[in-house]
Amino acid sequence: MLDAPLDTLYTWTALSVAATVLLGTVAGLPTTPAPDASSVADTVDGVAVSEFDTTAEHPLTADAVRLGSKRIGLRNEGGAAHATFAFGPITPATPDSRLGSVAMGANPNAVFDSPASFAAAAAAARQRNATWRSAAESLVVRHVSWEGTDVTVVAA
Repeated sequence: MLDAPLDTLYTWTALSVAATVLLGTVAGLPTTPAPDASSVADTVDGVAVSEFDTTAEHPLTADAVRLGSKRIGLRNEGGAAHATFAFGPITPATPDSRLGSVAMGANPNAVFDSPASFAAAAAAARQRNATWRSAAESLVVRHVSWEGTDVTVVAA
């Protein structure tokens, strides 16, 4: 009468295995959410539709960025998120490039020899394939018009 029924041992074993699997699953969940690519795209779109030269900055919570002329991708330990620009194409740039200098506030005529060279650099940047690279702390977007060359430069 003091012995436990045989099926009790199987029940405890099954519950122990289930609890271990559940604990492992919970421990493997990311602790941070994926970055919000939609709000970044909204910031870019807001500047792109401007009729005047405009600049905006959006903080990034991403470790890596993939910036193309029509899409942006952000990635961190919580996952990856992508968004499409509604008003594009934009001109992607790295902060250390000549186009990045323009995005950060430099006057285009101080960085480029002519509006034609500025337009050529912007066109070449739009044609490059987007690749993942380290993200800056913030994304800077600037709409620039210079003697008929009208671009939205985005540096991240």
